[in-house]
Amino acid sequence: MIRAATEADVPLLLHFIRELSRYEKLEHDLDMDAGRLREHLFGPKATCGAFLAECDGRAVGFALHFAKFSTFKCRSFLHLEDLFVLPEYRGRGLGLALLRAVAAEAVRRDCPRLEWNVLDWNEPAIGFYRAHGADVLDDWSICRVTGAALHQLAKP
Repeated sequence: MIRAATEADVPLLLHFIRELSRYEKLEHDLDMDAGRLREHLFGPKATCGAFLAECDGRAVGFALHFAKFSTFKCRSFLHLEDLFVLPEYRGRGLGLALLRAVAAEAVRRDCPRLEWNVLDWNEPAIGFYRAHGADVLDDWSICRVTGAALHQLAKP
């Protein structure tokens, strides 16, 4: 079963985000805060949404999405930030159900596309996404500026 996350699910979402960071070997990048997550998901100016996958009466995965804007299309589209299912529940169709829920949200919003990133070493995810119609774009790279470099770049 897939359902929209509620405010009461914030601690559970934080748990899944931590588990995802461990899987992706990025736990050192975590700077989680329940209040900030709650505000972005459920506050008056919410910037993202989330779905939960449930199996056997237990939440076992999540997908988090937010809107981006395409200048070429002059329309908003959805970006899937995270998709994660606990390892012991993989292979049961829950990841696909979560992906479909986000795709349905994009269709509901009349978005021209749904996008996300995948780590280049994550062959199981790449295969999964390709099997369900996604193009993995080799000609685009993510650029990121953080911390001191961001502050330096922001100086006039």
